[in-house]
Formats: sequence, structure tokens, C-alpha cells
Amino acid sequence: MEVPKKNQTFKELNNEKGLIYSSSHFLLELYRCDYEKLNDESFLRCTLNNAAKLANARVLNLISNKFEPHGVTAIALLAESHLSIHTWPEVHYSAVDIFTCGQNMKPDISCKYLIEALMAKEHFLRVINRNPPLTLDDQIKKII
Repeated sequence: MEVPKKNQTFKELNNEKGLIYSSSHFLLELYRCDYEKLNDESFLRCTLNNAAKLANARVLNLISNKFEPHGVTAIALLAESHLSIHTWPEVHYSAVDIFTCGQNMKPDISCKYLIEALMAKEHFLRVINRNPPLTLDDQIKKII
């Protein structure tokens, strides 16, 4: 298999008919957040649900787990993929992962909402564009 050069696309390597940037993976680091909010499972479930809905996502299922003595993990399974949060209240930190497919979801709105809801005084956001083949994009549009 040929090794890609910097900024070379899968399309260029494999002569596919086309690839698109319809999927995004947002990695949001939240620092200096409110301890109580990061440790409240019910609050985080509601916050994750609201973040998904504000971004035009359809929540299929929501699961969570409260750790002892502190910390919560919650995951929203979306028709458009997923939104997850892992919290470490003891250090006022949270890691958020938002993976989207399709054109209608607006993960940037989810990020802004989560920053405010968790009262993060600092944050860092990385966005990774995914490159599914066009045939997959057509299938996704039929489902969503």
C-alpha cells in the first residue's frame, strides 16, 4: 500500500471517483470547569441531550455511568453518530468527543453550549475531517 504524502487524499491514492468531507470529528478539551456539574450524572445526561438537539442531531439512546468517588461518562448514540463526555471533577477537566456524519448536524453549536453549561474557563478544540467515499455519503443521506 502506498504511503500518503502530507495533504494527499485517499482519492489521489486510490483513483476513487470521489471523496467528501461530510464527516467531522470534534475533540473538545474543557478545563477549569465547575466541579459539581462535572460530577452530576443527571445534569450531564440532560446537558448531552440538549447539546445534541441544539446541533440538529437525533438522539437514539443515552447511557451513562457515575464513578466513585467522582467522575461521569455519558454517551449519546445519535442517528448521525455519537457525542460523548468523560469527566474528572477532581481536576476540573472534561473530554468531549463529537463524531458526525451528514450535512445537517452543527457540532460547533454543541461545543459552544457545552463550554457554557460546564462553565469551562479554558478550552481547546481540534477538528478532524473524515473522508468517506461518495457511495457511503449517498447511503447516509437515505438514512438520516
